[in-house]
Amino acid sequence: MIEKALTSADVEFVTTLHSDEPVTFHVLLQPRGDQADRLLRAIDDVALGELDEAVREGDVPEGKDAVGPAGQALQVSLLALRAAGSEATGRLIESHPLDALQELVDDVGADEVIVLTEPHLVEEFFHRDWASRARHKVGVPVLKLFAHSS
Repeated sequence: MIEKALTSADVEFVTTLHSDEPVTFHVLLQPRGDQADRLLRAIDDVALGELDEAVREGDVPEGKDAVGPAGQALQVSLLALRAAGSEATGRLIESHPLDALQELVDDVGADEVIVLTEPHLVEEFFHRDWASRARHKVGVPVLKLFAHSS
């Protein structure tokens, strides 16, 4: 599960986690949420000292407007994973993220889940981030990694 397009550093990181074992990635990407999430994102930006990002939160497409950019980010990520020699499929999350993740884990018989995310200090503090919540739902190990900046 990812939040944005994978950088080359992200791709290298996830494709080398299992040495030379063949790995297939099934990528889920959720389009950026609605305005209710904007406050938490701005608080995270301020807490991380990224004041410029906090100011620009209102300029980033959300909700239905975020579907197009999210689709492009997914395609870029899949192409990068394939270029690194991995098999990769993916889709945008259209339902509740944890339900979509559980469905995918069950459908493909996943051995583990990787949640590649930006730091979300508020959610992490209260264990409400996707990785913490997924650990209680999906029935396979969940590895939380922090995405690299582009």
